[in-house]
Amino acid sequence: MKPTGPLAGIRILEVGTMLAGPYAAMLLADFGADVVKIEPPGGEISRAVGDSYFASLNRNKSSICLDLNSEAGQRRLGELAAESHALLVNLKPSAIRRLGLTYEALRRWNERIVCVAITGFGLCGGDDPAFDYVIQAASGTAALTGEPDGPPILPGYSSADNSTGMCAALGLLAAIISGRGGQVDVPLFDVMLSQLNYHAAAYLNDGAEPQRRPHGAHSYYVPAQLFPTAEGYLALFVTHDGFWKSFADEAGINGFVTMAERASRRDEVIATVTSVLAADTATGWERRLRPLGVPAAAVRTLSQALRENPESIIRAGDFRLVGNPVQLSGYRPQYRPAPQLR
Repeated sequence: MKPTGPLAGIRILEVGTMLAGPYAAMLLADFGADVVKIEPPGGEISRAVGDSYFASLNRNKSSICLDLNSEAGQRRLGELAAESHALLVNLKPSAIRRLGLTYEALRRWNERIVCVAITGFGLCGGDDPAFDYVIQAASGTAALTGEPDGPPILPGYSSADNSTGMCAALGLLAAIISGRGGQVDVPLFDVMLSQLNYHAAAYLNDGAEPQRRPHGAHSYYVPAQLFPTAEGYLALFVTHDGFWKSFADEAGINGFVTMAERASRRDEVIATVTSVLAADTATGWERRLRPLGVPAAAVRTLSQALRENPESIIRAGDFRLVGNPVQLSGYRPQYRPAPQLR
């Protein structure tokens, strides 16, 4: 089936492993890019993780097996590069260079090709181990997560890999639009520092050390955190004074009318809100607060969220998956299954 969509006509080569690279390329394939996944003999390593894992990161692609360590594989890589707009890879810097997956190596085949490298610390940053959890630890993300008197915590999903994949897709498109070709370097470490934007700014400009707060409380907004209720936990995110007034009126709370006052009297506000929320369940508060425009949600499991939002689920071949999160007016992706190993 010929791809359709806003990126139809764009060919992208992917030498991706596991998550960050394949996720970036999949998002682009969903929008119609012709993504050719270059796999080593025996297949990309994530095929061994499980069929549903591979399907979740590789729909809408075609696949070709090449031994990039061989002369024939390198020759075929060059031929493909000559006909492509971009190449996206996530490997160690030494492997990227050894396999000829940089702009300097491929420009003789195509001066306008865009080469995107996802690495741990940059193409010139060395080969130190750089898997998702390692980057979360190294960048300060893990240290900010968890209860103040508990250990650092990793979120239950690959936040560094997924965030870097999105940034890589953005960088690839920006470079293609420039029309010049060249190298795009997207380090996981740099992406995660960027994700800590306002925390980093507070430290760099005001000397404020980021700190963990109970129940994941926000550094600036009060109340904005998880609260226990009569049953379950409620995420309440009150930013401006209008939200507070609506919530306080519904909850029967007096005072704390300004953002500055709530921030300066944080402990009092949290204690008051905690006491009030104990009178109803998390879903009960959600039903009461959402019609008032107050940002609030009961904490759900993934299975509950999927059951309640079936429109987010698509089918690609035999697999049910979560669809592309970006909705473009007038375009609905056609989801094809992940390629078989040939």
